[in-house]
Amino acid sequence: MPRGDKSKYTDKQKRKAEHIAKGYMERGDDRRTAEGRAWAIVNKMHGGGEKHGGSGYGKKVNLAPAKKGGRKGGAAAAARPKAARVASAKNAAQTRKRRGK
Repeated sequence: MPRGDKSKYTDKQKRKAEHIAKGYMERGDDRRTAEGRAWAIVNKMHGGGEKHGGSGYGKKVNLAPAKKGGRKGGAAAAARPKAARVASAKNAAQTRKRRGK
């Protein structure tokens, strides 16, 4: 199977990668980077394509990579002093106001 060939992936895996890539593009990544990151997550979860005896065939799906994003943030912010967090929030509010968002 040549690199980039998705014939061994199930329709569900393809939909999952598409959905993840869409989220990355909404955050500002370009299409190619977003798709690469999305397929990396799908591979991490499923162990590769699951059609007809791929390396992930018959194994349980590892949901940890999908749940990783929400837990990663917050630790650095919590370690900062309150004054720094307040100053950052004020600066962000001014930026949003200036950009009209």
